[in-house]
Amino acid sequence: MKTPAMGALVLAAASLQAAAATAPQFDMAEYRQNVKTLASDEFEGRAPLSEGETKTINYLKGAFIKAGLKPGYFGDYFQPVELGRITASQDMTLKVGDMQFAPGSDFVAVTQRFTKQTKLDNSDLVFVGYGIHAPELGWDDYKGVDVKGKTVVVLVNDPGFATQDPEVFRGNTMTYYGRWTYKYEEAMRQGAAGALIVHETKPAAYPWGVVESGAVGAKFTLVDDTDNAGKLAVRGWLQKATAEKILKAAGEDYAKLKAAAAKPGFKAVDLHLPANLTLNNDLKRGTSHNVVGMIPGAKYPDEYVVISAHWDHLGRNPNLKGDQIYNGAVDNATGVAALVSLADAFKGTHPERSIIFTAFTGEEQGLLGATAFAAKPPAPTKDMVALLNMDGMNVSGKVDYALLFGRGQNELEEYLAAGAKAQHRHIKDDPKPQDGYYFRSDHFALAHKGVPGLLFMSLGANSPDYIAKRYHKPADEYSPNWDLSGTQEDMTLLYGIADKLANSRDWPKWYQGSEFKAAREKDKE
Repeated sequence: MKTPAMGALVLAAASLQAAAATAPQFDMAEYRQNVKTLASDEFEGRAPLSEGETKTINYLKGAFIKAGLKPGYFGDYFQPVELGRITASQDMTLKVGDMQFAPGSDFVAVTQRFTKQTKLDNSDLVFVGYGIHAPELGWDDYKGVDVKGKTVVVLVNDPGFATQDPEVFRGNTMTYYGRWTYKYEEAMRQGAAGALIVHETKPAAYPWGVVESGAVGAKFTLVDDTDNAGKLAVRGWLQKATAEKILKAAGEDYAKLKAAAAKPGFKAVDLHLPANLTLNNDLKRGTSHNVVGMIPGAKYPDEYVVISAHWDHLGRNPNLKGDQIYNGAVDNATGVAALVSLADAFKGTHPERSIIFTAFTGEEQGLLGATAFAAKPPAPTKDMVALLNMDGMNVSGKVDYALLFGRGQNELEEYLAAGAKAQHRHIKDDPKPQDGYYFRSDHFALAHKGVPGLLFMSLGANSPDYIAKRYHKPADEYSPNWDLSGTQEDMTLLYGIADKLANSRDWPKWYQGSEFKAAREKDKE
């Protein structure tokens, strides 16, 4: 992990202290009203492709215009995001050799292919350990094995978590290679037909119930011109007990293979067992939207600082008794209202660099809007200086720290530290680095393209209570009793960082060892 030079930190602190001193006074009554409106029942939980979306994006467009932002997406405030909604029938059975497994209790399976039916047809199973291909770390679980048309069985998280050795990957801190999304992405790149991740609660950071409920019902995905024909036919999870049975039938021991997979030089194991599974899908298409506004740079208009927050939430569940609306007040009406407040704050300031303000769709469905933005950006990603992303603001009053997610990733952490110091606060590291929060919000989609990102997530002193009782529940509602003094302080901090980036020649870099450093270097070629 890189340690910033003290001289650089002193200079940054002085610069951010000056920015904080000249920061505008945020209209917190207007901020409160924006949160209250966006989180109201009228907006129906802000689900993509719903009436709630129409109300939300038009509300944000009006707020952007009021703040003086120009259209930020090729002359428009809206970036269209083509989505497919896939609902897989739960009438399915996974057959492995002569064994049969039931959906929900033994496994779950979905697909991103936009087609009525997908299947594994006598697809041979291959155990590929953690399923990691990381040349920069000298690690390749796919070395010497051809998995084209086969189905890989893969462990969740990474060898660092398994060994708790800080010299292996990042020890207890999850890396990109440990995320379940990466497992599917790499299996797809390797030409596999399907990928089945073995679930264990500690390395996954959530119980089986979360996996099971997440696989039921409609799932949104981005849809390309081929209807996602290049995606995996099946993306699934196995209960640990299911994986143990499969490996035993193949003459292998799960515990021994798992231990071997955490060591360098692990070689994939062909299980010589065919897998069969058919998914029957109900399909729907629709167009969602990112909302994008911009302040053109006065001196360097072709260089961009991006500030973001996702506008979407989980919508309405008619099967619930009582309150059926997931209002998403903290997650993320607070963040998107802060985006509007920051746009207001920069009104009339004429920054040297352009500033793009974007409210993403589909974050709750897998960073879909941010991924679409990264694939078809309003400006080349190589010209994007940095992205500051807000996902849940502090509504519990002032705290003496600012949370840092993704320590050791890029130099934006130095800006955060300097800004916090200017406010007589300190940096507090992510209390659960093993959960991989840095890879679970919209900045992550741009990190894939090499754009350095800072995740600002500050749920305040009551965050344990919020996570337990309100997170992703109808109870995440606006309260007039919120103490927004911490929100105001955090917006001042973010304004200072954005102002410093927009009015300097700084280009924050990824640290040596970051999974995303190579993407930036390639993008800059």
